[in-house]
Amino acid sequence: MKTASVGRTLFSAAALALLAHAGFAAEAPAAPARIPLWPDTAPVGDGTREKTDAAITVFLPQDKNPARTAIVICPGGGYGGLVRDHEGTLIAQWLNGHGIAGVVLDYRLPRGRHAVPLLDAQRALRLVRANAQAWGIDPKRVGIMGFSAGGHLASTAGTHFDAGNPKADDPSDRPSCRPDFMLLVYPVITFGEKGHGGTRQNLLGPNPSAEQILLYSNERQVTAQTPPAFMAHAKDDTAVPPENSQNFCDALKAHGVAAEYLELASGGHGLNGYKGPMWDAWQKRSLEWLAEQKLVSPAPAGVQ
Repeated sequence: MKTASVGRTLFSAAALALLAHAGFAAEAPAAPARIPLWPDTAPVGDGTREKTDAAITVFLPQDKNPARTAIVICPGGGYGGLVRDHEGTLIAQWLNGHGIAGVVLDYRLPRGRHAVPLLDAQRALRLVRANAQAWGIDPKRVGIMGFSAGGHLASTAGTHFDAGNPKADDPSDRPSCRPDFMLLVYPVITFGEKGHGGTRQNLLGPNPSAEQILLYSNERQVTAQTPPAFMAHAKDDTAVPPENSQNFCDALKAHGVAAEYLELASGGHGLNGYKGPMWDAWQKRSLEWLAEQKLVSPAPAGVQ
């Protein structure tokens, strides 16, 4: 996996506050910048609010492309933790090497408060669009990707979204939170029979209702407005069966949405520890798929 070099200097607290809460930035960050998601307290989804350290870390490529694609990255961890390195920071650096902005989402863990990860993902998508001009991002090419439970969060963002509030006092609440595309790697999609019990319990608690299970079984929430998606899954994944990806792909195609499912021959869950030919295969094909969807420029021959 090729990575771009990154600096170590972060923005000052004042600059971070400007970025996160004013809805725009004076200039693009020169190094990865950790930016709070919420200005003071964050919504829980039940009418209450809470203090939180939820944040995004923005990795911008070194090129000066004024209309680059950006991807919000949702690390996995079963909604009980976050795999921030291999499913977060290293992915952002890999994307930077291909001229794509990577935005790592450090979302709140639900502990049965089912709405909070989605609220954080939606806020991250809005923040990227609110800062699009300053960060050299095309606001119509803002996608989301996720791994395992992060794939569940990404697919939830792709099936549960709104157009934003153009009259909101906070400029970061004005843009849409609909991702323009999804990249899902060994994702949890369903909370039905083929889902992952630990992920479901961490999100919904030990006794979820039938309505909650349906709401978060994202293969059953697809419409014609759901964004295009690329999925990759090993056929020998016993932790999260590959039917999660296959069924989501089938649902997208049934609604006329562009979708591709790359079935990987081996690797299990995590694809042999984030390395090897199966890991390389999804990265290569996902970039090709993005180029085919005209979301990025085609990679030069021999580059992956």
